[in-house]
Amino acid sequence: MEKRIVHIDMDYFYAQVEVRDNPKLKGKPVIVGGRASGRGVVATASYEARAMGVHSAMPMARAHQLCPDGYYITPRFEVYRAVSQQIMEIFHRYTSLVEPLSLDEAYLDITASVNAERSASQIAQMIRRDIWQETGLTSSAGVSYNKFLAKLASGMNKPNGITVITYHNVHDILMKLDIGDFPGVGKVSKEKMHEYGIYTGEDLYQKSERDLIYLFGKRGKYLYERVRGKDEREVKSERQRKSVGAERTFSVDTNQDEEILRKIEMLCEKIEERLEKLQKAGYTVTVKIKTNTFETHTKQQSLKTPVQQARDIYQIAYDLYYDVKDPDIPIRLIGVTVGTLQDAAFRNMTIYDFL
Repeated sequence: MEKRIVHIDMDYFYAQVEVRDNPKLKGKPVIVGGRASGRGVVATASYEARAMGVHSAMPMARAHQLCPDGYYITPRFEVYRAVSQQIMEIFHRYTSLVEPLSLDEAYLDITASVNAERSASQIAQMIRRDIWQETGLTSSAGVSYNKFLAKLASGMNKPNGITVITYHNVHDILMKLDIGDFPGVGKVSKEKMHEYGIYTGEDLYQKSERDLIYLFGKRGKYLYERVRGKDEREVKSERQRKSVGAERTFSVDTNQDEEILRKIEMLCEKIEERLEKLQKAGYTVTVKIKTNTFETHTKQQSLKTPVQQARDIYQIAYDLYYDVKDPDIPIRLIGVTVGTLQDAAFRNMTIYDFL
């Protein structure tokens, strides 16, 4: 049987939960993000705030400029996780093939649930109905025959809508699509495509696979297939975690090594706790900094033996920090990530045991 994939995306999830729990916020520009004082970034914003130019990942200081009368709320992640768990339980009533992408979105393979009495779109509507009745939250759904098209469809009729992409309408939809609306095409990629005269899906469709690989490397094949509606990826009910990281934004931009290294040490301790819970260790360590001008720089080191303990991670992060930092430029954010995870068979050892 041909695949039937649903992508469910909750509408402005964090902000919608806050409005649900405080009805006085209904119809107001609600911005959820780190540090209402202006530090940190926007996690999500209601549509009233988006109409004023506020969007996710925007610096909170900029959000305050665009929306000075907005309602700024510190995230309550323990509440969002609890609501997300409710939603995931609803998904599993309809299929065991659920692939969460985050707290507020997931792919569902409902192929086995479709029959003469229940179409894929009807099942998607039933899921949205259950979410609304049990959580008081709206969601949007995309229904199609692969993951790429389902995710694309879920964003086409937001908020609180549903879109179905079939073999009959897929070509027209993709040809009219702005190139920036293709998943995976960010601001930089969009500008590069404009340089080659690619503004819409139709422009992309006219390029040969060879041309796209020449222009965009490995991503060229991805683009060639997606503009033709192709995506062979399966919905994976158990996603393997590839990395564990932590980051913090300083209350005041700083280039004081002692202060920054203390923060790095704290992050390494948090990462150790998470790795122990997962029973994982990692073969790569990455340090990320964001400067006071919002430029991001990273440095990574691959290891011959995996690390899990904070002191081992810190030793590597210490060197990476000095490699990537500019002593004359203040830092806004520091982050550490341990990646290329494997089962921690040697979790009680340290890198010194292998020397």
